[in-house]
Amino acid sequence: MNIFVAKLNFKTTSEQLEETFKQFGEVTSAKVIIDKLTNRSKGYGFVEMPNDTEGYAAINDLNDAQLDGSTIVVKKARPKEEGEGGGGFKRREGGFRSNDGGGYRKEGGFRGGDSGGGFRNRY
Repeated sequence: MNIFVAKLNFKTTSEQLEETFKQFGEVTSAKVIIDKLTNRSKGYGFVEMPNDTEGYAAINDLNDAQLDGSTIVVKKARPKEEGEGGGGFKRREGGFRSNDGGGYRKEGGFRGGDSGGGFRNRY
C-alpha cells in the first residue's frame, strides 16, 4: 500500500518517516520529497507498506498526529491518473501570459493593457 504523508516539518528526514511507520509493520520504502532546485523538503512524502492491514492501521493512528512538531496528514495515496504529470510551463494552456493586451510593442515601448496607460518609446 502506498501512503501519502503531508504537512511534514521541513526538517523531517526519510529515515524519521520510516521509523515512525515501522511501529505499525514492515516498511518497504519511505521518502520525503525534495525540491530539486532548493534541495529542501517540499513538506510531503510517501511510505510504502506491503501489508494493507498494517498500512490502514498506520493511516488511522498517524493522521493528525504530531511528528517533529508538525501535525501531519496521512492518507492512502491515489494513483497518478493518465495524463497527470508534474507542473511546468505550457504556453498553450496559459503559461505566464495574460489576456489583457499588455506587453511589448513592435514599434517600441510597452503597452499598458486594459488600464490604458503604458510607456511609449518616443525615440
